[in-house]
Amino acid sequence: MKIIIIGIPDKDIGFNKEQLEQINATIHFAGGKRHYELVKKYLPKNHQWTAITIPLSKLYDAIRNCPDTFVVFASGDPLFFGIGITLQREFPDTEIKIYPYFNSLQMLAHKVGVPYGEFPTISLTGRPWHKFDQALIQGVERMGILTDRKNTPKTIVERMLRYNYSNYKMYYGEHMGGEQERVKTLTLQEALKLDFKHPNCFFLEKADDKIPRKGISELDFKPLDGRPKMITKMAVRLATIALMRLDNRSVFWDVGSCTGSVAIETKLHYPHLKITAFEKRLESKELIPYNCEKFQTPGIALYINDYTLVDKTDFEQPDAVFLGGYGGKMEEVLSDIDKYLQNNGVLAFNSVTEKSKSRFVAWCENNNYLLEHQQVITVDSHNPITILVAKKY
Repeated sequence: MKIIIIGIPDKDIGFNKEQLEQINATIHFAGGKRHYELVKKYLPKNHQWTAITIPLSKLYDAIRNCPDTFVVFASGDPLFFGIGITLQREFPDTEIKIYPYFNSLQMLAHKVGVPYGEFPTISLTGRPWHKFDQALIQGVERMGILTDRKNTPKTIVERMLRYNYSNYKMYYGEHMGGEQERVKTLTLQEALKLDFKHPNCFFLEKADDKIPRKGISELDFKPLDGRPKMITKMAVRLATIALMRLDNRSVFWDVGSCTGSVAIETKLHYPHLKITAFEKRLESKELIPYNCEKFQTPGIALYINDYTLVDKTDFEQPDAVFLGGYGGKMEEVLSDIDKYLQNNGVLAFNSVTEKSKSRFVAWCENNNYLLEHQQVITVDSHNPITILVAKKY
């Protein structure tokens, strides 16, 4: 058994001789509803068609039960974030032959005259925001975006504007290569008003060189009502995340996030991190998102509850945790963190009293954590703060 994947555009342009031979050699086919309307006149009368829908188990079963050749029709290039990659992963030992066509972003680039090789592609087709958020924070100047019916151009632009990324223009295309093809160059404000049709894609290009500010003064964050000093000072915040050495980490938890200052600063310096903030104060439900938007920091997940009461069973395990607050029960919170922190993960805490420092150090010594850094910092006339960073073994 072998699999043939034929990429096609959004209109009928026929098939070459070799592709027709592959089609005529079998009765087993699959594709989307739109694909079937384009190719059905080329199929044998006794053909068997499997509609590609989510989940893909029906497609997998049809392929496994096929005695000879199975032909799959796909949009554009099957290896460009497409079904070709999925089938290679699902059938690693099966011969797969691919006939690609131009992908949608290539066709859009040809229409608007942009060098698509200089536009890294980010797929939001059935995918989370993480890579897109990372690109925005890093100030990526050019990117190609693949959409779906959930992450639409309007939804994407709304997110950009919510976090103050208005400095991009859009090259938009829909039904690329088809009879209903439409191409436009838009500002983001214009894009919000456009009546989008699926399928679509677009390029983003920056209009200036602005990037989010890093190293944010504690005075610039919106504070807790009546508690303006209840925030990690900038110098302490920057030193802490530097000592945590987060370049090669992937998941960061901010426990006791308060205003979100540590989570926000960490995301701005290390946008590749998946960051979750925990805070029990109800006020922070609005405060942390406000500060995230103010400082252009999308992608921080927030849980408003006592950290120990949050069901974290299905959370991605962190390899870096900052303990910003513990509600009077340090050892209980640390023991809960220990359940999830990966081996060789880092744990940081800023101590403002000798008592809290001693409790943290004692807990580390009793739980197989090696204290790697103990740095004392005094900011202006404030009391000295001890930065403690430990590694789990």
